[in-house]
Amino acid sequence: MAKILMKGNEAFGKAAIEAGCKYFFGYPITPQSELPEYLSRELPKIGGAFVQAESEVSAINMVYGAAGAGARVMTSSSSPGIALKQEGITYAAGAELPCVVINVMRGGPGLGSIQPSQSDYFMATRGGGNGDYRTPVFAPASVQEAVDMIMEAFDVADYYRTPVMVLADGMIGQMMEPVEFKESKKRQLPKKDWATVGTKGERKPNIINSLYLEADVLEQHCIKLDKKYNEIEKNEVQYEMYKTEDAELVFVAYGTTSRIVKTTIDLLRAEDIKVGLIRPKVLWPFPTEAFEKIPNAKNLLTVEMSMGQMVEDVKLAIEGKLPVHFYGRAGGMAPSPSEIVDKAKEIMGKELATGGAR
Repeated sequence: MAKILMKGNEAFGKAAIEAGCKYFFGYPITPQSELPEYLSRELPKIGGAFVQAESEVSAINMVYGAAGAGARVMTSSSSPGIALKQEGITYAAGAELPCVVINVMRGGPGLGSIQPSQSDYFMATRGGGNGDYRTPVFAPASVQEAVDMIMEAFDVADYYRTPVMVLADGMIGQMMEPVEFKESKKRQLPKKDWATVGTKGERKPNIINSLYLEADVLEQHCIKLDKKYNEIEKNEVQYEMYKTEDAELVFVAYGTTSRIVKTTIDLLRAEDIKVGLIRPKVLWPFPTEAFEKIPNAKNLLTVEMSMGQMVEDVKLAIEGKLPVHFYGRAGGMAPSPSEIVDKAKEIMGKELATGGAR
């Protein structure tokens, strides 16, 4: 299939349609508004439905209803809009309803800015709603990767019966890149015999619910969900290792920031400075195993468009075996390669000055 030059947000919408999504409920907010605009035009052409809800809260509850009927369904928003959807996301997690949620991140907190950011890491990976639940979180670094991940996200959602989030900063939503729409990896998906599609007189009614009034019953449900999350942690880790074989300083970055870091690595390598990159492609489950594959590393440097939210997971992954440093820009600012080069040289300079002591 030939590649097509598309804006990120519009490519996200086409990817959802290619994955079999026929229903979208959302609300416009910068920098993701082109996504619902695209779907409002294209979904009716395939017999689907686009609804611009009166609010993000309404939109996520419409997703709950469509998912409960067994449909492939999606919503999208940007940071403060996703915050409003958190109650509905935890309801969907509690009711075990598959759906895809796209967050095209902007600066925060609050209404913040409309510039790209990565400051929703905690909200996405910790679960922004109440209760014991997690959601798989894809983190694309290009429009093509976002397309591939969105298509895969629908399968992951159906396979595990869970909401899945695709976390892309506003830069990826707004940039234009050539993309192709390939078939996603095929999974043997379970039948949706739990969906509320009518009994046809052949079975008892299915009930979609996240309310458990008996404490012991809810506890058993939480234990069941936890077993599912353990399976996700075992099976759904994805990451990239870039020039880490001999790296003495290893960067950790995701999304657009990882592309900036790769430029930084090329600049430092040109000076014979041994650096590499661990790039989580899925933020939860976090790729802890990757940190066992950097035998020459003496320092880690986490680079983010935030105040350092991923640092916690990096520290947990490395288990105190190496120092973890941070460089970031916030509020919609992106770090430049030269800034990161300076930070890396500062860290490695101290290492040399102290004879490698930590």
